[in-house]
Amino acid sequence: METIVLGVEPRIVKKKEAEKLRKSGIVPAVIYHKGEETVAISVNELALKKLVHSAESHIIDLQFPDGKIKRSFIKEVQFHPVTDRIIHTDFQLFSADEIIELEVPVAVSGESAGVEKGGKLQIIKHALTIKGKPEDMPDHFIVDVSALEIGHSIHVKELPMDAYSNLIIMDDPDTPVITVLASKKEAEATAEEPAAAAATTAS
Repeated sequence: METIVLGVEPRIVKKKEAEKLRKSGIVPAVIYHKGEETVAISVNELALKKLVHSAESHIIDLQFPDGKIKRSFIKEVQFHPVTDRIIHTDFQLFSADEIIELEVPVAVSGESAGVEKGGKLQIIKHALTIKGKPEDMPDHFIVDVSALEIGHSIHVKELPMDAYSNLIIMDDPDTPVITVLASKKEAEATAEEPAAAAATTAS
């Protein structure tokens, strides 16, 4: 997994201070680690936005003005309900041998058999919560969809873990991750067949 350096500034928590920061393109944030005091910081909104909306997960080195670096990952992001701008972020620190839980984006490999027959591939769950050591965390979780037919889905419990033997998926095993939907024409044709059969029987 790639490590990204992100510049941060310490901040003093004051009433209405967070809103002033946001107006100047700065996002209020906190750094926490089990057993340690939470640290209030601020981050450039544009730099943070690139990480939050990336197609890959990252380990983040938070760099302070004095050169000190704290290794972390993004634990939680809060968005404005109307503008969808980032309004607050939680960073969690970790040590090299620590077990962490990280959201890892889902990526697809292969050409689905169902798509070749006219179906439409749909990623239902765009990220999986993965538990393991930071060194074992992938940039994204690759799912081979080659055998996926129209109307079928791949659930969490069906994901092959051969390439991720040191990791555990924390999501509900019955949650669908990827499916192949029938095209609109095929769906309409399928719906018309029972109706046509019923009409024939009635006559």
